[in-house]
Amino acid sequence: MDLRVAAIIPSAGRGSRFGGPREKQFLLLAGRPLLAHTLVCFERSELIQEIVLVVPSHRVEEVRSRFLPRFGFRKVRKVVAGGATRQESVYEGLTALEPPLDLVVVHDGARPLVKAEAIRSCVEAAARYGAVVQAVPITDTIKEADEEGRVRQTLDRSCLWSVQTPQVFSYDLLLRAHQAALREGFEGTDDASLVERMGAEVRILRGSYENLKITSPEDLLVAEWILQRRKA
Repeated sequence: MDLRVAAIIPSAGRGSRFGGPREKQFLLLAGRPLLAHTLVCFERSELIQEIVLVVPSHRVEEVRSRFLPRFGFRKVRKVVAGGATRQESVYEGLTALEPPLDLVVVHDGARPLVKAEAIRSCVEAAARYGAVVQAVPITDTIKEADEEGRVRQTLDRSCLWSVQTPQVFSYDLLLRAHQAALREGFEGTDDASLVERMGAEVRILRGSYENLKITSPEDLLVAEWILQRRKA
C-alpha cells in the first residue's frame, strides 16, 4: 500500500475518573507503562510512517528525554502538549503533522490492547472509503431516560454500536472537520462526529471487545488478564 499514513495518539488526559496522583497512561501494566503498550503496536506497523504523541504539558520533556529513548520508539516524531479537551488535543496533534499525508489514524493512548490487524484493516478500509471507525455491537439493553430517571424508551440495540479507536480518516477531511468545529464552537465526543458534521460518510468496521479503554482500576486488572492470556 503506497500511502503516507501518520498516527496521532492523544494521551493528555488527567485520568480523574481513575484516581491517584499519576496519570493513568503512565501507570504500569504488565511491568511497562500503559502508554508503552499502546505505542508499540503502531511502532511495529509497517503502515505507519510517523507518530505524533500528545501528552500533558508537564510531561512533554520527560516523555521526549526519558520515555521514548527507554522504549526505543523511533517513529514518534513529535511530542506535543495537549489541550483542555480530547478534541483540542487531537487538533494539536493534527497541526503538528507535516503534509503531504494521505491518512491519519487517531487512537486513544488509554487503549493498550489494540492489535496490528486492527490497524491494518482500518487503514485499508479508510483508503477505500475515506473515514472508518472501529466499533463493537452493543450487547446491553439501552434505555433513554429523562432528567429524573424516568424511562422514556428502550432503544433498539440491533443498530447500536459502541465506538472505539482506531479511527482513520483522509488527512484533508479530518483537518477540515476539526477546523470547522473550532470555528463553530462544536465539541464532539469523538473525531468521527466532527467528520459526520461535514456530511461525509463514516464506515464502521467491527472491532474487538478486548480493545477496551482503561478508565478504572478494574479495567487495568482486566487488561492484565488479557495480556497474560495472549502470552499463554
